[in-house]
Amino acid sequence: MNTTRMYEFAVIGAGMAGASIAAELSLYARVLLIEAEDAPGYHATGRSAAFWEECYGGPGVVPLTRASGAYLGELGFLTPRGALYIGRAEDRAAMDAFHESYEGTGVTIERLAPAALGERIPHIRPEWTEALHQPACADIDVAGLHQHYLAMARRNGADVATRARVTGLVRESGAWTITGARGETWRARTIVNAAGAWADEIARLAGVQPVGIAPFRRTVAVLRVDPPAPADLPLVLDIGGGFYFKPDAGRLWLSPHDEIPSEPCDAAPEELDVAIAIDRFQHVTDWRIAAVERRWAGLRSFAPDRMPVYGFDLQGEGFFWFAGQGGFGIQTAPAAARLGAQLLLEMAADAMTAGIDPAVYAPARFAAALQSA
Repeated sequence: MNTTRMYEFAVIGAGMAGASIAAELSLYARVLLIEAEDAPGYHATGRSAAFWEECYGGPGVVPLTRASGAYLGELGFLTPRGALYIGRAEDRAAMDAFHESYEGTGVTIERLAPAALGERIPHIRPEWTEALHQPACADIDVAGLHQHYLAMARRNGADVATRARVTGLVRESGAWTITGARGETWRARTIVNAAGAWADEIARLAGVQPVGIAPFRRTVAVLRVDPPAPADLPLVLDIGGGFYFKPDAGRLWLSPHDEIPSEPCDAAPEELDVAIAIDRFQHVTDWRIAAVERRWAGLRSFAPDRMPVYGFDLQGEGFFWFAGQGGFGIQTAPAAARLGAQLLLEMAADAMTAGIDPAVYAPARFAAALQSA
């Protein structure tokens, strides 16, 4: 690759966030996509629980999720699943509050009778009597969606550099010089910071004040259960945030819904977190666990208000934030990438993004806190 080539945009991070916005930008501009690992999608994207759930991420994320749904469905990346938020009698107030928080968002949520809950979740213990049904929930083909965006970017002429950990960012004469760990250099007018757990580190390299994006470890274990999990089992989530599980080829993917503060790293599961997940699962069902077949962990990165950060930095010229997408970055990728590209290219909203207020996600919301830091 000619490393002296000038790009309009250099996107740092080739997970779902970086790949999707690079693809959208590549329709109109010369784009470089830079990935530190041997292949794109090694970290959070490759370790996703792979579901699209309208409530996931909270009411503030709903516009991005719902705006992405049609795109994902039309391209065949969604398979209907349905979701159940469950609780016990003492959780009834939490159920009501959750339901009310989504009024007016367009999300469909239905209360279920206890008998219906038992029909949908085999082996559930009798004390779990409260349930909210979210029928639009679907599985996402995460790998397919990620490859779709990478292929789109390449088809439109974007360059992709892997094994290219960024070690230096210097702005002069209206452009950035980007230095890689192996001595590579590139030039770009605008940096798009899609580095996930490393987003604040990239900001520091650029001399930009971090906004406080922090990574948290999330654990998933794959259980072989007896009898096997039915294929039509919904995604099941604890209304109190203690667990979720879903079926996959007769197995169950189980998470303790943990959020353990972490440094940016190649996350690995801890045995204690797997044990906690199993203990919580056994308090919900009497399903027999035959074996723990696999386990993994990934990092979910959040801004202080747990909302994504999309927009130009207030002080860092030519530095655009596209990070802090927590565990909802996959399900919101189409609308987020389209919105980010429109902001970068100063384009008007289209049919996908018309109902999204970009100011809600702008870095400007942290201005007072950053000035006092």
